[in-house]
Amino acid sequence: MRLIVQYNKKPCYDIVFTKDFKSLKEELNPAEGADDGKSVIFPDTKEKKLCIITDSNVDKLYGKEVLKELKACARSVSKFVFEAGEENKTLDTVKEAYKFLIENGFDRKDMLVALGGGVVGDLTGYVAATYLRGVDFIQIPTTLLSQLDSSIGGKTGVDFDGYKNMVGAFKMPRLVYMNISTLKSLDDRQFYSGFAEVMKHGLIKDSKFYEWQIENMYEICERDLDVLTELVERSCMIKKAVVEKDPEEKGERALLNFGHTIGHAIEKYMNFTMLHGECVALGCVAAAYISLKRELLSADEYYEIRDMFVPFNLPISIDNIDAKEILRLTKSDKKMEAGRVKFILLKKIGKAYIDRTVTDEEILAAIEEINFSEGDMRE
Repeated sequence: MRLIVQYNKKPCYDIVFTKDFKSLKEELNPAEGADDGKSVIFPDTKEKKLCIITDSNVDKLYGKEVLKELKACARSVSKFVFEAGEENKTLDTVKEAYKFLIENGFDRKDMLVALGGGVVGDLTGYVAATYLRGVDFIQIPTTLLSQLDSSIGGKTGVDFDGYKNMVGAFKMPRLVYMNISTLKSLDDRQFYSGFAEVMKHGLIKDSKFYEWQIENMYEICERDLDVLTELVERSCMIKKAVVEKDPEEKGERALLNFGHTIGHAIEKYMNFTMLHGECVALGCVAAAYISLKRELLSADEYYEIRDMFVPFNLPISIDNIDAKEILRLTKSDKKMEAGRVKFILLKKIGKAYIDRTVTDEEILAAIEEINFSEGDMRE
């Protein structure tokens, strides 16, 4: 399967779905005259230097294999490895990457390769957008979260003083190459963290996809490769449709932030000890609760949304958080507009909208809904 992503109504890059790394060479160095359905003829990399940017965990799993495949289709390939973890998605790591590229003589005709999850993809994209005022890069996402979300759409960035993605740029990749089999190597917590974004896509845009997730719950948890391929493809189709309409997030693309407003605040409050998807799940429950209280969702719909996260090992409550501090962090997020929180709510399952009227009281009530204090009795 191959999806073509457009930018300003013109083909920009392809998303390739496969089950190994063996066709990387064909993607980067297409055979002359080959008709393989590609939307954009990828610039031949035979004379380019490539730099794989990855983290210490992914390097152990796939660094050697990807390096071998890329060496067959480039002038030279080097590798920059940084310590895994959200806490290293910072300007300090970017600085080290710049230093590596300068010392190894990378110029504007060379290319970066993001091999890893969302942290690697966001950081590499930002380096690509800013090094020498911009160099090409490709995405090779290896986590569920990065495959269906962060690798698509050109948003890049790093955290600043603990605030999520506060420094960034828009930079489209030249290719997104998805080896679905990498999902088999994820530990359970990382795998299920990505599922929060799958749920989000169904909730904001496609009620049938949401129902499909319920129907295929067992196969998803068992990591059936064919089912995972369909899951990633359908999620990518939703994100592709949204980012094509609004590539620089001036309007509808903000719908993809469903669950992220409060989710990002919890992520910072917990000092990044919780995974991004776990925090997004909590944020989705909170946003659905506000939708319930505004009588947009029925009680049955709200509780179904909330409880759907449970089989995928995602939290629907968190112990003893400071609701007022979460509110303060929410209002420090980059999603603020003219002093107001730009909140994403649900009119119904499969239809989200942007709301700028959510009050502090509504946000506090939603945070208290997910705040499990000692002695609480929940359904």
